[in-house]
Amino acid sequence: MPKIKPAAHAPSIDMTPMVDLAFLLVTFFMLTASFRMAEPVIVDPPSSQSDKALPENTILVTVDNIGRSFFGVGNAEAKKNALARMSEKYKVTFNADQTKKFGGLSSFGVEIKDLPRYLDASEAERLKFQPQKGVPLDSVNNQLRDWINISAQELNAIYMREKDKAAERNQEFKGEKPRYAIKADGKAKYIYVKDVFKTFTDMKIYTFNLITSLEGGETKPAAKAH
Repeated sequence: MPKIKPAAHAPSIDMTPMVDLAFLLVTFFMLTASFRMAEPVIVDPPSSQSDKALPENTILVTVDNIGRSFFGVGNAEAKKNALARMSEKYKVTFNADQTKKFGGLSSFGVEIKDLPRYLDASEAERLKFQPQKGVPLDSVNNQLRDWINISAQELNAIYMREKDKAAERNQEFKGEKPRYAIKADGKAKYIYVKDVFKTFTDMKIYTFNLITSLEGGETKPAAKAH
């Protein structure tokens, strides 16, 4: 009796689980990703051949081509804590939404009394925000010094906390203490940058990085200035 051959069928793969997984991953990244806010000012720093990288816990002062100073700090926790202390010092109130937005700012260039209104504005409105005269750093009202000083204290507190945690776990600690940097537009007058230098030296901060544009187009931190 002849054998009956089973009909040949092409193998099939059920793609439903893979599609479901792809959508779950896309949804996860959309919900957890944090978008970086636009820079409040664009500066064109002088060029150099340095390619040293700065750590995230860097306090950065940016000087644009008309001499305005913008302040920024990389660590979001230190940034929010500094805002709370500046709020208490200058008697300016910030709500929870404003504090959250401040944590996402790369930098800002307004007086603290104008900061709540600046935070309530949209990104497009911030680029045209008035008055955006830069963070004050004159002898009468040197808010820049206070931002630097308080932010450095907050960054140091985080540094020590992480160091103690590593010691408790007998782990090697690779964290770095706060760093300071200045990024000035190549067309900015020296007198404007000198005012920022003076703010640092008055605080006995004598070591900081000067941010330059790497020859070839990319912006990189230059060697330390003393």
